[in-house]
Amino acid sequence: MAKTKAKEPRHLSADELLIRLKELKQESLNLRLQRATGTLENPARIKLVRRETAQILTAITAKKSA
Repeated sequence: MAKTKAKEPRHLSADELLIRLKELKQESLNLRLQRATGTLENPARIKLVRRETAQILTAITAKKSA
């Protein structure tokens, strides 16, 4: 994982978090389809997308409770 991130989830607004979450869910779907068809080039990307999705969901929950 990169030591520097372009934008950390806690610095994004609620709307930006929801947009990013939607993008990650779409990417996750695409990666799963690629894995199923055998065309996945970078299997490690699946783990990174799952991790980033969890971080976004955590940030959304934190913003709701704040």
